Amino acid sequence: MAKDTKKQDAQLENVQEALSTSGRWIEKNQNLITWIVFGILAVALCLWLIGHYVVAPHRQAANDENAIAMKYFMQESYEVALNGNDDDCIGFAAIQDKYSLYKAGKLARYSAGVCAYKLGDYESAINYLKSYKTDEENYAAASKQLLGDAYVETGDLDAAAKCFEEVGAMKHQVLSPMSLLKAARVYQELGNEEAAKKAYKAIKDNYPQSEEAQTAMQYVD
Repeated sequence: MAKDTKKQDAQLENVQEALSTSGRWIEKNQNLITWIVFGILAVALCLWLIGHYVVAPHRQAANDENAIAMKYFMQESYEVALNGNDDDCIGFAAIQDKYSLYKAGKLARYSAGVCAYKLGDYESAINYLKSYKTDEENYAAASKQLLGDAYVETGDLDAAAKCFEEVGAMKHQVLSPMSLLKAARVYQELGNEEAAKKAYKAIKDNYPQSEEAQTAMQYVD
């Protein structure tokens, strides 16, 4: 019992010594601690000010400009939607450049690619769509499929097939079988019947209820 008491006393002395040492260090470095706390608060305040007075207004402006351009897009005025006018629309091309750090700006890049494709400017469509990145499944699949379509229009069938295969691997219930069918037809155009048959089989095996499966069944057992 006495041995346990001595052990506890020793532990208590160690704790007290540690607290005393910490107290002396804090007292000695009080000015440093004050500046560190002040610095943290200053950084937090700067971040809040930037978010409130810079990021939020720019994000809202990007959303507003995108909505205007989308209005023209829905009216099939693709030239205005893409390049703007002298009235109320700056166009997706300007939006994706000016607001590239914001979600609306990134979406505008995809929309610019769609507009360019609709206008028959396939090289520009490719440039927009290649640089468009998103984690949203629908947009990722749609943009990659359209990129494949643009490559077809420029005659780059190998690049087109690669895009269609990538969409096929995304397991999108609508766009994946559609893209696999596009890939199969591109492979046939290239004379690669083995790759075409593989794409058709993927449709039949993975998307048997799709419309594309009816076509695929004509080419596989």
